[in-house]
Amino acid sequence: MKISLCVITLNEESNLRRCLSTAAGLADEILVLDSGSSDGTEAIAREYGARWETQEWLGFVGQKNRALELATHEWVLSLDADEALSPLLIEELKQLKDVDDQNLPVAYRMPRCVFYDEKWIRHGDWYPDRLVRLFRREQAKYTGGKVHERLEVEGQIATLKGDIEHFSFIDSQDHRERGQKYAQLWAESALEKGKRSTCLDPLSHAAYRWLRGYVLRAGFLDGAQGWNIAWLSTREVYLKYRLLRQMSRNHL
Repeated sequence: MKISLCVITLNEESNLRRCLSTAAGLADEILVLDSGSSDGTEAIAREYGARWETQEWLGFVGQKNRALELATHEWVLSLDADEALSPLLIEELKQLKDVDDQNLPVAYRMPRCVFYDEKWIRHGDWYPDRLVRLFRREQAKYTGGKVHERLEVEGQIATLKGDIEHFSFIDSQDHRERGQKYAQLWAESALEKGKRSTCLDPLSHAAYRWLRGYVLRAGFLDGAQGWNIAWLSTREVYLKYRLLRQMSRNHL
């Protein structure tokens, strides 16, 4: 199995070294597709022998699909710059590289664990958050809207046990601000697809998100961090449907 590691970047000097240091030993090619960094991202990429490519921002879906087009090996390991591989996942991937890939499935999913406010989050909506990140390039493509892209795969998907480690938010304020940004992008995408929001949707969807994440999926077991995640996730859902309702009215 030969693997192309694909990472899209924009001013990721604070994250990229951690990402590449855990994955470089597995990759037969490192492809970094950048959309206009002005910091030290390129220097870090070249430090790890990465192939540096540039592309004006096409959105998450377009950018990640462009990276797949540029990759040269059959298998792709797709990581975000703020992600890294856990020791267990590294060992699992090393074992796969020694197997005849004709006997392997089309893709592998793996759990993702978020490091948030000095704690690994193991409950609630954020874990295990299994994602397909290792796959045969010709049998997969990214789809979705302006935010939260998803990978569509044709064929059998197996599951690995090791975590992708996700260093997603600097602090609660960063979480709050990005939640507001994602809510705006989600509402714009939803409106373009003809989706509408009733007067009850903001509260009903937000209430369900809090109940699911904090109670049904035991987010409370993550302590103060679990409460903060549940609250800010609930706020983001409320904003999504409130913004969609406002946009729908303006669109009439």
